[in-house]
Amino acid sequence: MKVAILTMFNDLSSTYSLVNVVAEQIRMMLNNNIKPIMLVSESCPDTARHGIFLDDRIEWRKVANHVDGEQIHWRDYTQATGEVHDTFYKEANVIAEDLVKKLSDADSCIMHDIHYQGWHLVHNVAVRKAQEKLPDLQFIAFTHSAPANRPAKTNWPLSARFSAMPNTVYVYPTQSGLSALAEQYNVPEEKCRTVNNSLDLLSYTHDSLKVLAEEVDLLSSDILVVYPGRLTVGKKFEKVASMCGAIKKNCGKTVKVIFCDFPSSDITPEKYKRFIRNKGIAFGLDQDDMFFTSDVEKFEHGLPRQGVLDLFTLSNLFICPSFSESFGLTVLEAASKGNFLVLNERVPALEEVGKNLNAYFMLWDARNFGYDTHEEYQPSEEAYYKEHAEIMMNIMNQNSTIHAITTARQRYSPQWIWMNQLKPLL
Repeated sequence: MKVAILTMFNDLSSTYSLVNVVAEQIRMMLNNNIKPIMLVSESCPDTARHGIFLDDRIEWRKVANHVDGEQIHWRDYTQATGEVHDTFYKEANVIAEDLVKKLSDADSCIMHDIHYQGWHLVHNVAVRKAQEKLPDLQFIAFTHSAPANRPAKTNWPLSARFSAMPNTVYVYPTQSGLSALAEQYNVPEEKCRTVNNSLDLLSYTHDSLKVLAEEVDLLSSDILVVYPGRLTVGKKFEKVASMCGAIKKNCGKTVKVIFCDFPSSDITPEKYKRFIRNKGIAFGLDQDDMFFTSDVEKFEHGLPRQGVLDLFTLSNLFICPSFSESFGLTVLEAASKGNFLVLNERVPALEEVGKNLNAYFMLWDARNFGYDTHEEYQPSEEAYYKEHAEIMMNIMNQNSTIHAITTARQRYSPQWIWMNQLKPLL
């Protein structure tokens, strides 16, 4: 499949919001093994490329922007009636001839604001002329601003901003605008679709998370738990796995646990990891629901601290059943990123800090000052976890901030938008 993106950009400055939208769509395609064809104005300099635009899998094709050696100066025709400048049709014909060449091998062409913006009227008309020689090419016309009110009277070519084009789907970033979009272009609402703008959180994180994201899904689970620490039995990694298993088994949530671990001398890592995984599975997790960052060769001695902090911006639940803590800095780090906190009440430091942070408390074995405590659960540890899993999920479900953070990560991620909205159009 060959997908062209027609923007007619003269520059690629990220201060122009549409550049960022296009960058996200290019990233979606590349991540799903589609090599996009990027159509820009011939006036757009190669030196303007940055970020994802530097990827050598993108094929750049520059569209004519000169007539008889003179640069075409775009004029803003936002009105519905009137006259166009003398060289308008000549310019449109030159652009149309070039578009036929540049789009001849494409299966789909995504247009961004070409039909909407008044200063793209010459390209709007040119695309329509080109389409006459490209009858099998599917067009997807994005509108990124509030649809224009349909005027009572229009005349050609200014009416192109209010006219449908054959074999074209019209797209708006929200469902609420589809009826207005259909009215502007005088098409049935059934020919209009929604493709939300996406939030690529990973693009703003430490490079280590980009590496990690190639190994494990960091975005789609309902509950994402991050637990950093030395891989020692005192940190009680298995209790985190067990609690997460209870959440998945009893609360109908998808769960992912990321253990940001680094080696300890008091137990063989593979032996302890096997024990942790077995505990998680026994309580309801699947093998793939648990991931140890040390399993990535680059992070076998630990994930960089900035990477851990950035992971907390993606996670929504922090569970700390640690046997002993003198303070528990990771609790503050998780709290600062909006995580729901579940702490071991029997550890004095965790109780003290947790009360200041309005944490949720559970009871696990612990070391106090001068003595150790041991918990016995009635009727069983499984029943205890089930009870608290249901309470925790009820609290989290009613917390508007946690709901917003989770929804932004899941529902508006590039992969969700791609799979559910953009890919079906192609």
